[in-house]
Amino acid sequence: MPVYGLNRNQWVQIISSWSGWLMDGYVTIAYALVVVTMQPIFFPGNVGLIGGFLGLAFGAIARSVGSLFLGNFLGDRIGRKRMLTLTILLFSIFSALIGVLPTYSSVGIAAPILLYVLLFAVGLFAGAEYGGGAALSSESVPAEKRGFVGAFVQSGFGTGYFIAGFMLSALGLIFSGPEFSAIGWRVLFFTTLVPGALTLLIRAVTPESEVFKQMVGEKRVERIPVAGMLKEAGGPMVLAILITTGLLYINTGTFAFYPSVLQAHLMDNNVVSVGFVLALINLISLFGVWFGGAISNLVGGRKVSMVIYTVLFVISAYPLILLGYSANIYSEIIGFGLQAFIEAMIFSTLPAFLSETFSKKYRTTAVGFTYNAGGIVGGFAAVFITLSAGFMEFRTAWVLNLGIAGLVMILAIAASRETWSARAKGEKKDLIHE
Repeated sequence: MPVYGLNRNQWVQIISSWSGWLMDGYVTIAYALVVVTMQPIFFPGNVGLIGGFLGLAFGAIARSVGSLFLGNFLGDRIGRKRMLTLTILLFSIFSALIGVLPTYSSVGIAAPILLYVLLFAVGLFAGAEYGGGAALSSESVPAEKRGFVGAFVQSGFGTGYFIAGFMLSALGLIFSGPEFSAIGWRVLFFTTLVPGALTLLIRAVTPESEVFKQMVGEKRVERIPVAGMLKEAGGPMVLAILITTGLLYINTGTFAFYPSVLQAHLMDNNVVSVGFVLALINLISLFGVWFGGAISNLVGGRKVSMVIYTVLFVISAYPLILLGYSANIYSEIIGFGLQAFIEAMIFSTLPAFLSETFSKKYRTTAVGFTYNAGGIVGGFAAVFITLSAGFMEFRTAWVLNLGIAGLVMILAIAASRETWSARAKGEKKDLIHE
């Protein structure tokens, strides 16, 4: 019996995309969770936490390269499914290898170099996940269901973060104090093989997108998809990159920054408590992404939904950071949890918006590149917030950075075209087939 009006094949495609983003969330946040623990192991003296945060930036830059290269030569040429099967395999292997890296005390400068190389490799293959997953899931469902389906797929990232938070707490109980610094963080990276293997199995039985199969049947697959993207999608692509730059700056400055704030400022590196609090924050965010996707159609469209959600995030940033930046665990969960809920609402509409913005001829490349290109600047958020705090009070620097990123988003969304509206669904073609 169809669920939500979708058949078995459609749900397999959706779950396949969701599981990849779960893996992405698990791996990306695994590093963010232990960057405070890893920084003295890999970075000498004063380099410290800044060196650790630069690892997030390395991964973000690699994602842009991976989305452009792999989307062009795999996703838009041999198929969404085949690309996603290959990327999740390599994604998992390189993630686990971080757990066997030598330390700075044993190999010197080679230690941080090897760490950056592996983070770049993880980012390279993770970069293909967003474009491939968004294309596969969006092309598989009708426009009126795409907002919620996109939100569900997007929630995979938060689910991965949620599981990683609990895994951190469990490992903190098993490996206490110095043992966690020596072994526990390594085991966390080894565990990435489990969701990776499960996702690989799901993708082995996932059907290819009907839109892509139609392109193959009509012999309309582009020889060099990126060329068509650069020729036809200039304006929309620039605006989309500005949107994702603001959003990924916010994301790095919140979800990827919360672990360090909690460990270094509020919880004295108590990984058990940090993992538990982060898991609850991300559980709250999951309701945010589902809620945002469910009401986006009622609001009237993709674009207007994102504007409303972003404005709400910006105006609430200061009071929620004041509430969350506390030694009280309940205030931390409520303040950062509510902020995560609102931010997740913004993300809920993005997969459908980007998929409908770009032609099917280069959709995987364009969606993946525009999303991940935002991380080139957005991935430095934790670095910029930390540096800004050297000139002003920490919470003020934090809010100011998030506010500027939100303003960039609002202006770029306002300048973009609406891709689908509930009121106009009978008046224009569904852009997913163009």
